[in-house]
Amino acid sequence: MSHEVRIPKLGVAVEQAQITEWLCADGDTVEAGQAIYVLATDKTETEIESPAAGQITIVGEVDEDYPVGTLVATIN
Repeated sequence: MSHEVRIPKLGVAVEQAQITEWLCADGDTVEAGQAIYVLATDKTETEIESPAAGQITIVGEVDEDYPVGTLVATIN
């Protein structure tokens, strides 16, 4: 089963955020709850955790702004 990794809504007024760093590489095996990327808004940086265990396929790019809800990776 495939799990989607999307940009989360980190606050009421947050409409977009930027991936500043991937903490794993494309194709890595990740564990549920493992920090997989760093997301920045105009006020904070937050490590985002994997929703599931499996092999990650990264589609989101570092230093790009994404609207909340954008698909940035899948985990199979």
